[in-house]
Amino acid sequence: MNISATPRFATEPSPGDRVIILGVAESDAHVVANKLIEYELSLSGFRVINLGACTPVEEFVDAFQSHPYADAMVIGSLNGHAYEDLKSIRDAKKDLLISCPIIVGGNLGVTRDQAARTKEELLSIGVDYVLDDAAALPLLLHQLPRRNTVVAPPERGIS
Repeated sequence: MNISATPRFATEPSPGDRVIILGVAESDAHVVANKLIEYELSLSGFRVINLGACTPVEEFVDAFQSHPYADAMVIGSLNGHAYEDLKSIRDAKKDLLISCPIIVGGNLGVTRDQAARTKEELLSIGVDYVLDDAAALPLLLHQLPRRNTVVAPPERGIS
């Protein structure tokens, strides 16, 4: 049995963990899809930090500051207000308060044209990926580079 002499805090990931910060945009109370996505991601091997519904950008920033090793941030929005809710993401990314990839998905508009326009607006403020199919999320997350890899110090030889 290999026991580490260095204690780890409960909020630190294990070396193999892929950590995802999940939440629903500020003006959106649709929590059912959020819980289903959390469940699916957990089954897919991710450690999910779920902020729940009605999450302002400041809470996403705080979550990333508390978990800077997170591999990605996933934000859902089903009410068509994603762009308005997430405008300040641009400043958070510019100021390096969030440096992991940001993925937004959900119902981004009533019409296809509105959804396409919202997708472009989200990409323009620093969202890295916009998904219209939640089933594509686990595959995308597995394809992202790992951010929380632990590099062991080199072994010292005996001189």
